[in-house]
Amino acid sequence: MNVAYWIVAGLLALFYLYGGGVKVVRSRERLRPMMAWVDTVPMPAVRALGVVEVAGAVGLILPPLTGVAPGLALTAAVGFVVLQIGATVVHLRLGDRQVALNVTLFLTAIVAALLATTWL
Repeated sequence: MNVAYWIVAGLLALFYLYGGGVKVVRSRERLRPMMAWVDTVPMPAVRALGVVEVAGAVGLILPPLTGVAPGLALTAAVGFVVLQIGATVVHLRLGDRQVALNVTLFLTAIVAALLATTWL
């Protein structure tokens, strides 16, 4: 189970490190081609979401790696589950029916949360 967690959490963390980092540093114009929803949200909120995603990615990896507060990995995974529920709602409200990535990330975060419970 430990190896499975590291594979799932590592992939999830890489995705959110990239996605969150992009939200933190890119302008609205550079985000728009890949995230049409940024026009409906104030940029400070987009930046805050990016910071949350990066912090969650760190939370998936660092606590279990160091052994310091490994329960934070479960918190990060559950946070990503909630994040994807919200993201799916936003996409559907905007009429964007392409939510396959959101569903995939939602399911992956659930698996990471379940695997994180093995060392609690």
